[in-house]
Amino acid sequence: MPDETEPAGDVEIGHAASALTAADEERRTVRTFAAASFLNDMGSDMIFPVWPLFVTELPGANMAVLGLLDGLGEAMVSISQAASGYASDRLRRRKVFVWLGYLMGGLSRVGYAIALTWQALVPFRLLDRAGKMRGAPRDAMVADVSTPGTRGGNFGLLRAADHLGATVGVLLCMALLHFAVHYRTIFLLAAIPTLIGVVVVALVIHDRPAGAQQTFKGLRLSGLGRDLKLVIVLSGIFALGAFTYSFLIVHATQLGMADTWVPALYLLFTVAASLLSVPFGRLADSQGRRAVLAIGYGLWGLVCLAAILLHARWSTVLIFLLFGAHKAALEPSQRAIVADFAPAHLRGSILGGFSMVVGLCALPASLLAGVLWDRLAPGVPFMASLALTVIATLLLAFVREPAGE
Repeated sequence: MPDETEPAGDVEIGHAASALTAADEERRTVRTFAAASFLNDMGSDMIFPVWPLFVTELPGANMAVLGLLDGLGEAMVSISQAASGYASDRLRRRKVFVWLGYLMGGLSRVGYAIALTWQALVPFRLLDRAGKMRGAPRDAMVADVSTPGTRGGNFGLLRAADHLGATVGVLLCMALLHFAVHYRTIFLLAAIPTLIGVVVVALVIHDRPAGAQQTFKGLRLSGLGRDLKLVIVLSGIFALGAFTYSFLIVHATQLGMADTWVPALYLLFTVAASLLSVPFGRLADSQGRRAVLAIGYGLWGLVCLAAILLHARWSTVLIFLLFGAHKAALEPSQRAIVADFAPAHLRGSILGGFSMVVGLCALPASLLAGVLWDRLAPGVPFMASLALTVIATLLLAFVREPAGE
């Protein structure tokens, strides 16, 4: 009942203004992060198509060196996301980790441009992947400003912006290569959009007042709910079989796809993921996180089946379209379900810890796939991945749908 000294109409207007302010904050935060993600991925995917070529042309470098650099990078991603998520909860400050992460990514590309040996690339590769520290605090900020009815759609928008930026980045790289622009010049140009994103985040995003959050008392596994633990376990099992798309590219070349068409396949993946991320995110809001997560697992299962059963060159187009749809369904629903189960004051830590678990499981996934590919047959990694996908999907049936806040 409203205070007698305050007219009921004023109370209703105040509540409406408060709701409008919250909605405005949600839109501003999500759209700003989407813009920064678009710019950053534009820069990173200007580098992606030429990174292996650049590394292996350096003195003394070979495929083992390339694998070492990428492996170190993936390990750094896992560690940095867990550390930044924990620190952002403890300090109750998230923004600094986001813009600093983007800044590290931009500076690393300048480092790539000036490195003259593969050994000199190591610190810049670590700096680049440490920039992924932005992930968990950013996702926590998006989850904080979202409602259960908009969270999936918001994460979908972020992923759509990522993939759209990747599409533009690959197209720019192809255009620059067409005009014989040197790799090092491409790296310098790739730093520009990311550094613009740093400025955008620094100027527009604001941390929520510390008083609105609970006191951080540390993260304990015993304090996690049954369903959250189960989601982490089954996601780790799935990640053990979800090897990188490099294997899909090699599979495509073995089916007769010319090397010059490989960037086009990657573009199919990024376009499909960009177009479908928002619809799948909204579907996760309306139909539930589990349903869309199951669709994501099912689409990856179809990728594996197509690789096992289809041997025509055209099947590579189907595989990369399915792969893009898989990423579009998996990433928003996975982030949303973890954010739903996580207490608000622990979201950064839990999202970071979740990313670390998935990342650490993904490290041996590609190694195991490579061993199976070389020692047995190219189809065996797809069979093993399909089996792990079935196990993860069966475990998902025991997860209860997150309750609304």
